[in-house]
Amino acid sequence: MSIDSVLANNNPSFEQLDVEWNKDEGTVWCYLNPQPRPCFNPQLLSEVIGLKDRLEDLGVTSSVLLERPHFAVFASRTPGIFNLGGDLGLFRQMIDAKDRQGLEAYAMACIDASYNVSIGYDLPITTISLIQGTALGGGMEGALAANIIVAERGVQMGLPEVLFNLFPGMGAYSFLSRRLGANEAERVILSGKTWQTEELHELGLIDILADAGQGEGAVREYIAERQRRSPNAVMAMQRVRKAVNPVSYQELEEIALIWVDAALRLKERDLRILDRLVRSQNRVCTQLDRQPTATQTPPLRLSFAKPGLAVH
Repeated sequence: MSIDSVLANNNPSFEQLDVEWNKDEGTVWCYLNPQPRPCFNPQLLSEVIGLKDRLEDLGVTSSVLLERPHFAVFASRTPGIFNLGGDLGLFRQMIDAKDRQGLEAYAMACIDASYNVSIGYDLPITTISLIQGTALGGGMEGALAANIIVAERGVQMGLPEVLFNLFPGMGAYSFLSRRLGANEAERVILSGKTWQTEELHELGLIDILADAGQGEGAVREYIAERQRRSPNAVMAMQRVRKAVNPVSYQELEEIALIWVDAALRLKERDLRILDRLVRSQNRVCTQLDRQPTATQTPPLRLSFAKPGLAVH
């Protein structure tokens, strides 16, 4: 099979999101590769937000996408890990400094990223999350933003924020409630539980459950079937999905600002638990033979591009 692919990290502005355009498959493969921690740091968020411009550089335009069903798949380069969530070390620093502006900028960058994924970057494209490793906190929220969720058996997913007296404020409630209903969404969030993908598939949260090591194959099979069978209907349903009960940017923004208020009210006991989670993220860096240095996390800068505040 011939593959017309270009790696986005040939572009110096893309360092932590590897993008491959497979024209034959009609698929953009986007691999999260954050450094040093496998979490949503400002650089990775900036690259996810900027993906639409990168797609244009690769020739993935609306006219091309209208020819047949197309897909964007979000997966991970880190073995055994999809994403461990927010940059907790950065959170801790901003909470200690009572840096409301910094927390708001980070929160808005998170929802800019998830909103763009949820609407397919305002392109005729279906987004897919491929979960082959642990997805926690913001990592699970990021996965939930996609239109289709594919996960392998035996993988852990969870929203642990309630354990340090906070809640996941970057889309979890919105995306969970669309799939499960409000009551079940609250139950999942307030449990603080680490779930097995088999359990989440039974709840109806995961669309396709693949055997371990077979996730990518399941995604390719799903895409091929959609392109082979009733492609016009599939493209119409892409539009219908965006029209029915969509998650609005305003909803995500309002919830994110509630999260900022709650984060600034955390007590010392809560922060000690947060510190343990920071150390846990750092231990993962050690296991991956990476050094968690503060200099590798670029500073947040505000940009008033719409929608929301982006990170550059």
